[in-house]
Amino acid sequence: MAEPTGPSTPEAARARARALATEALEAGRPTAWFERLYRAAAGDPAGVPWADLVPNPALAAWAARPGALAGARTACVVGCGLGHDAEHLARLGLRVTAFDVAPEAIAWAQRLHPRTTVVYEVADLFALPAAWRAAFDLVVEVYTLQALPRAVRGAAARAVRSLVAPGGRILLYTRVREDGPVDERAEGPPWPLGRGELTALFAPFEPEAPWTEERSEQDPRVTRVFGVLRAPSR
Repeated sequence: MAEPTGPSTPEAARARARALATEALEAGRPTAWFERLYRAAAGDPAGVPWADLVPNPALAAWAARPGALAGARTACVVGCGLGHDAEHLARLGLRVTAFDVAPEAIAWAQRLHPRTTVVYEVADLFALPAAWRAAFDLVVEVYTLQALPRAVRGAAARAVRSLVAPGGRILLYTRVREDGPVDERAEGPPWPLGRGELTALFAPFEPEAPWTEERSEQDPRVTRVFGVLRAPSR
């Protein structure tokens, strides 16, 4: 399909994302659509549905709590997009690595943050560098899993878990739904995770506190959850 460019509305950006994702899934390449979406946006953040140009509010609020980052020195941001979550953690003093499968997303993030201390990398969640295994005290996953079809989410979650150092933490923020069958062609992306599915994907990590659920003000049908999970110590 032709890649539209230029200014975009949120509705047009979501429609473009779904069309590109459908093509990628039909081709058996579930992450191929991210690069095409960033390129189609042509430098306009409105063309990327999740590009809010500010740190995720739940991440920022959690990190501001006294002691929230105690003992954390390194962080990894999964599917970092334009880099605002990564930059926020770097400003709080962490050594941050941030990666995305889309080269255009990484190039865009580097242009937006020219004086950054964040190490930005192009990397595929399904083929991570061996040096990153168990290397990070904090791993941040915002919106990535919900952008992947259920068939590959188990592998994606295992990859996210593999990044966490023993006793480290994962911060998760994603859409959720009741468990049960879903027509992925008709409904996404994003594809909300079933609540039971989310729990199973990250066992044996333990929540530090009960999951926080919030209903979208823009669309009351959308429910998101936030949680911080602790990895087992070895």
